[in-house]
Amino acid sequence: MLQLRMTGRGLWITVLIVPPLCFVALFVVYPILSAFAYAFFDWQGLRRLDFVGLQNFHTVLFVEPYRSWTINAFKNNVIVFFALMVLQNGLGFILAYALWRELPGARFHRIAVFLPVVLSTIIVAYLFKLFYHPLFGVVNISLKSIGLGWLAQPWLGQSGTALWSIIIAQAWHMVGFPTLVFLAGMQRIPGEILDAVRMETESEWVKITKIVWPLVAPSATIVFTLLFVGAFNWFELPYIMGGLDGSPFGSTDVLGLYFYRTAFGNVSAGQQNFGLGSALAVIIFLFIAIVAGFITTRLRAREIQL
Repeated sequence: MLQLRMTGRGLWITVLIVPPLCFVALFVVYPILSAFAYAFFDWQGLRRLDFVGLQNFHTVLFVEPYRSWTINAFKNNVIVFFALMVLQNGLGFILAYALWRELPGARFHRIAVFLPVVLSTIIVAYLFKLFYHPLFGVVNISLKSIGLGWLAQPWLGQSGTALWSIIIAQAWHMVGFPTLVFLAGMQRIPGEILDAVRMETESEWVKITKIVWPLVAPSATIVFTLLFVGAFNWFELPYIMGGLDGSPFGSTDVLGLYFYRTAFGNVSAGQQNFGLGSALAVIIFLFIAIVAGFITTRLRAREIQL
């Protein structure tokens, strides 16, 4: 009887697990393996596949103009990562600490901080496009109303401000996620440790640097790793706010946009090359996997030391 029950339970578990596994295999594993395969072929969609070996990788990394496009997109992704490290994760830690101190209206503030995260990226993109509009956008109107009209400008239309404008939109959109992760880590700090610190010092800075930050190291590992992966997979916001070409003049171009243009073409380029696009996708995938693994390993080692 017990064996029958165990057999039935195993069958039920199999029924529950197999459909999701098939879904993952079809829409995740198969595309990844296909990209690895197509990366070694010259294929533009309608013609037959021609095996070219490592030529696509060489073209993307060393042949102009692809080399310049790759460097520019990669540089912008690096800027996005470090900027969001400060704006998104840094601000998230500060907000988490403020919420952890149980300020008046803490529940309302938690909801308000996390609310932008549940908004669609498309909604956030178009909302900030309206904010940044050069004629009737909230940003320029506000600057003019306080006598700083000379600062008003087309924020998404200039190379020096376009990328940073999109980064600010991204930080506003996702700051709630690291806030809640850090807050969860802070709430797990034993009360005895906090009581001992209060007896020794009144300094908030000492409490943060010597107690809070070391004890939320596991939370930091999560948010830093996910931020790195997200920063180098960035696509939706720059696509909607800057366009597929990374306008103006490539200042908002990132690896995701560059891959899409290369693989599927666009109006200005008028070409598509699945082989080059797949090679670029493989390079991006391997770079993210290796660096994310390194970051996770180093941060976990830091957790053990702390």
